[in-house]
Amino acid sequence: MRWNTVNIPFIKCHGSGNDFILIDEIEHPLNFTEKQREQLSLLLCNREEGIGSDGILFVLPSDQAEGQMRMFNSDGTEAEMCGNGLRCVARHMIEKTGNPDISIETKEAVLAVSRVEPIYPEIDTFSVAIEPVSFSVDSLPMNFAEPEAVDDNIPQISTKRTFTALSVPNPHIVTIVDEVDQEELLEVGQLANQVKDVFPNGVNVSFVKQLEKNKIFAQTYERGVGLTNACGTAMSASSLVSTILGSNDKDTPIVVINKGGLVHCVVKEHDGSHSISLQGNGTNVYQADVEVNESMDGYSLSKKHWFEEENKAYEQLQTYAARQIGGDAS
Repeated sequence: MRWNTVNIPFIKCHGSGNDFILIDEIEHPLNFTEKQREQLSLLLCNREEGIGSDGILFVLPSDQAEGQMRMFNSDGTEAEMCGNGLRCVARHMIEKTGNPDISIETKEAVLAVSRVEPIYPEIDTFSVAIEPVSFSVDSLPMNFAEPEAVDDNIPQISTKRTFTALSVPNPHIVTIVDEVDQEELLEVGQLANQVKDVFPNGVNVSFVKQLEKNKIFAQTYERGVGLTNACGTAMSASSLVSTILGSNDKDTPIVVINKGGLVHCVVKEHDGSHSISLQGNGTNVYQADVEVNESMDGYSLSKKHWFEEENKAYEQLQTYAARQIGGDAS
C-alpha cells in the first residue's frame, strides 16, 4: 500500500492503564503491509513525539470469529497475546455486534470474550479467556536444564530470586516477593531480555506481592515496552503462580491490584491443564483521526473527542486500587 498521506480513525483506550491505539480495519480497510504496521507502531506509540501508547491494536476481519486482534508493541514487535488489549477489542466488537458473548481470533488461539458484572461501580467489565497455558520451557522458549522451571533459580538474571516460567501463551517468568522494588524489577527485566541464550525471544518479568487471601499486587517489566502500569497476561500468569506457590484459591476471583487499577482473575484446572479468566475494564479515553505521511515519520492529529464520564469513573477505581497498597499504585 502506498499513499501521499493516509487518514486513520482510531480510539485511544486502556485496560488497567495499559494504553493502546485501536485501529478498526473492519470498518476502515487500510490494507497495511507488515512493515507499515511496524512503522506505525514506532511512530504513533512514541510518548515524546507521537500520540503515546504501549502498543497498537489492529482489529481485522476473521473467518473464525467476530474479529481478529493483532497487537504491536511500542518497539514495533508483534506480541503473541495481550490480555488488556483483548478486553479493549472485546468491548469494541461486543458494542459493534450487539452480542455480549463473542469470540476474537488472536495470534495463538480463538478466544471467548464476554461482557460480565462490573468489578467496580460504573466500570463496564469484560471477561477474556487466557489460554493456552503451558509450563513447558520449550513453549516460551527458554533454555533450561529441566523441562519446567517452577520456583527455580535463573542465575543469569538474579542470584536472590527464584522464578516460575510459563507461557500464556506469551512468555512470562514470575517471582513472589515481600516488597516490589521497581529498580530491581527494571534491572532483572532488562537482563532477562538481553540473555538470548536463556530467553531467545525475550520474556515478560513480574514481581508479585501477596496483600491478603486471594488479593495480590503485581508489577511487570513487559517485553518490548518496559515497566508498564499493567500487563493482562502477566496478571493472569501471576494469579496462576500464586495458586501453585501461595495460598490463593482456584475457581475463585483473585483480585490483582496494579499500577493502573485492578482486575479479577479466575484460575481453573481440568485434567492437569490450566486456563484463566481475566476480568476487567476496557475503557475508551478519546477518539480522533491521525493523518500519517508516506514516509511514516510525521503525522497530524484531529481534535480529540473525550469520553469524559467513563474516564471519571475509572479515576475512582484507580483511587480505590491505590488505597489497597497504601498509595503505591498512584
